[in-house]
Amino acid sequence: MARVSDTGAEPDDQAWDAVRARVRFDDRGLVAAVAQQWDTGEVLMVAWMDAEALRLTLESGRATYWSRSRQSLWVKGDTSGHVQHVKDVRLDCDGDTVLVKVDQVGAACHTGDRTCFDADVLPAVVA
Repeated sequence: MARVSDTGAEPDDQAWDAVRARVRFDDRGLVAAVAQQWDTGEVLMVAWMDAEALRLTLESGRATYWSRSRQSLWVKGDTSGHVQHVKDVRLDCDGDTVLVKVDQVGAACHTGDRTCFDADVLPAVVA
């Protein structure tokens, strides 16, 4: 099941079991999650999800992550107002990264920037 949603329906227990069986959580019980603006392809941020964050993301339509610093779940935008409305969720071929396509309201980065990837361009040889 490479594609998890585009119907907006909540996954049932059987569907959730199939998703969970494909996800390769690390030894801390986390999987990397890349948030991408659904219509432009702009990469907004990278965060972490545990199983509960992934399930809540799939069921609620709001991007939910695991905060490693606070050791708790956080729904993006609950305190800042910078909400991520889920449009599509995909799992990569290895099952170790989740791509969450969202409609970002406001800034995605905790610094107040639109994206977390506009601060530093590294000096790389461009081929």
